[in-house]
Amino acid sequence: MSELSVGDVVAERTVHLTRESLVRYAGASGDFNPIHYRDDVAARVGLPGVLAHGMLTMGLSVETIVPWLGDTGRILEYGVRFTRPVVVDAEAGADVAVTAKVGALDEGVARIDLTVTCADTTVLGKAQVRVRVP
Repeated sequence: MSELSVGDVVAERTVHLTRESLVRYAGASGDFNPIHYRDDVAARVGLPGVLAHGMLTMGLSVETIVPWLGDTGRILEYGVRFTRPVVVDAEAGADVAVTAKVGALDEGVARIDLTVTCADTTVLGKAQVRVRVP
């Protein structure tokens, strides 16, 4: 971590979400909105299908940098804009790809820019994490 440069990719991963993933997250979070598990309800409210919880997408995205960071206590700030939903197909699920790249360095603090996509579409905009670096 000591030799960081702007543009360095510090972490990458793809997370496969299934409908079971959504049910488990609903149980952990208490968010049982039926748009996260019922196709008929999602269709009735005009959605393209059952959606992953926004906070699930946000959480799995930032968790991508944890192995590189080594200590979640180094995270100073995290924010995103939700730009597109993650549609989780009943059979195929959904793959969420995350790339974490150094966007800026300033006196012991790095801004890590997260590119988060599903089906080649950006699902989180301006996803940035400010972290303390040694």
